[in-house]
Amino acid sequence: MLNIPLKPAFGTAALLVLLLAACTPENELPDPVQAWWEGASVCEVLEENRHMRALRCTFPPGGGHERHFHDRHFGYTVQGSRFRITDATGTREVDVTTGGHFYSDGIEWHEVLNIGDSTAVFLIIELR
Repeated sequence: MLNIPLKPAFGTAALLVLLLAACTPENELPDPVQAWWEGASVCEVLEENRHMRALRCTFPPGGGHERHFHDRHFGYTVQGSRFRITDATGTREVDVTTGGHFYSDGIEWHEVLNIGDSTAVFLIIELR
């Protein structure tokens, strides 16, 4: 049992935040919605329920996505561009074509940067 002396001004909500922070591993990465780029959100939740979560992720030229993980998902490229992708296997540059699609059982971590000259947009559907 955790014994933390509380001052009267220290509320239950503040205690809960402290306890949750203490239980979260320091090396835990954000998911695609929590991962941003230079202070701005990259992915927007379009729909979420107990079976799936649908995201629209937008990358202007020069925009990226900080290091994050992905659960199992299907992706569709609404608008493609050229990307620099870094993950556990190294760094590579790839042309992502409009209308392309992909499936992944999950990604431990990666980070991406749009090095092309057009805004890229992806529809990501995470399966639960």
